[in-house]
Amino acid sequence: MKLRVTTLAATMLLAMSASNAFADEALATAKGCMACHKVDMKVVGPSYKDVAAKYKDDAAAVDTLVAKVKAGGKGVWGEIPMPPNPAVSDEDLKTLVTWILSQ
Repeated sequence: MKLRVTTLAATMLLAMSASNAFADEALATAKGCMACHKVDMKVVGPSYKDVAAKYKDDAAAVDTLVAKVKAGGKGVWGEIPMPPNPAVSDEDLKTLVTWILSQ
């Protein structure tokens, strides 16, 4: 019985994790992020996997990237500027950045 409960709990956690990933990608699509970024390939901006790799050892990465996405900028990934995103809430930005860094 204990094994069944453990297996059920693990399955539920996996399903919740997968649904969160789909929800976060849907949020990125809704906010226009996916027009210039993809998870695993460079489009206009860097891939999210490249962003995650660049910031993997940076303890301040979430706060740093939330501020960068909000303000926009250029020069970190090339000369093509990323437009500012002031209409995206801080909560949504944190959700998006956390998802990006998990890639």
